Amino acid sequence: MTSHAPATETQAADIIAEARARKAPLEIEGGGTRRGLGRPVQAAATLSTRALTGITLYEPAEMVISARAGTTLAEIEAALAAKGQMLPFEPGDCRALYGTTGEPTLGGIAACAVSGPRRIQAGAARDHLLGVRLVNGRGEIVKSGGRVMKNVTGLDLVKLNCGAHGTLGLLTEVTFKALPKAPAAGTLVFEGLDDAQAVECLCAALGSPFEVSGAAHLPGDIAGGAPRTLLRIEHFADSVEYRIGALAGLLAKFGAARRLDEGQSAAEWRAIRDVAALAQPGDHAVWRISTAPTRAPALVAAIRERLAARCFYDWGGGLVWLACAADGDCGAAAVRGALAASGGHATLVRAPEEARARIDVFQPQGAALMKLTAGIKAAFDPDGVLNPGRMWAGV
Repeated sequence: MTSHAPATETQAADIIAEARARKAPLEIEGGGTRRGLGRPVQAAATLSTRALTGITLYEPAEMVISARAGTTLAEIEAALAAKGQMLPFEPGDCRALYGTTGEPTLGGIAACAVSGPRRIQAGAARDHLLGVRLVNGRGEIVKSGGRVMKNVTGLDLVKLNCGAHGTLGLLTEVTFKALPKAPAAGTLVFEGLDDAQAVECLCAALGSPFEVSGAAHLPGDIAGGAPRTLLRIEHFADSVEYRIGALAGLLAKFGAARRLDEGQSAAEWRAIRDVAALAQPGDHAVWRISTAPTRAPALVAAIRERLAARCFYDWGGGLVWLACAADGDCGAAAVRGALAASGGHATLVRAPEEARARIDVFQPQGAALMKLTAGIKAAFDPDGVLNPGRMWAGV
């Protein structure tokens, strides 16, 4: 397969315009760490952002950072950390999940709308994406948004392209809002709760005034022993001490909680962020399921009536990560059948290529919504040059 790696935005525009003229689809690639996500793209060439690198703007006082799309997440996080700042939505690294190499890139984080455990407190990647530059399927360079939220007027192309998985345009530069990094963190662990008790505990914590920034539950088969329910608080050290103690008292009916030290806490949340517990066996399918937190335990129980599965809960129960055998429909009928009753949506985030080619990877859409989706795709990429079929067949 031919691989293009333009060093400038203009070069990228020329490559896309030429591909459009030849009606030759392109597969968009960032760091290549999430190549197993989405439907397989039938393309003879790859268009990579790996040469579009470098921070183009960083104003710590304004807490705004811009970088070309191929800039590694590690470089961004190092630059922010040097000024005591961070990307607030805690983007993850799924190389272990996919068995890939390379480095996660800032453009890939925006294109896939990657958000980790802190989303419940700080918001999602989409909420902090201020501006983008991209090349659409016509070969046109488009700029949208800016350095502050109020710059967005009319059709919000910034949010539209966050999570579009490269189907609307090749992101060439992105601008994110940063936040101060908390100087201290603490995690409470409750042991032995079943799924329903754990979600009740998580919801009570999130409804408290103590600003919980992580709320997850690991059932026994994931925790490797007794089930563990984890709650994280981040702030100044004195504030963390007070809030941890007050939260433990508030949740006393769920049992005596123990506290993890700083190193243990960081390791636990990194593993949750990166879905490390479901990385192996590597040949199992993995689902990402969003639902109302209070409905999550019943949803998982309904799935398990039809399917042998392992799972854990994040976002207070609103996000369920679930792994099952990758044979047949990879559990699609069980997962989406249960969702029809509880509400929510599911994405098949890992499965063999042949399965992803025949199963709906992203949540199936109704006719009206599918028509709107196809219309948006046609407006950005009328000849289907960019990642055709990545999200839905024929789009």
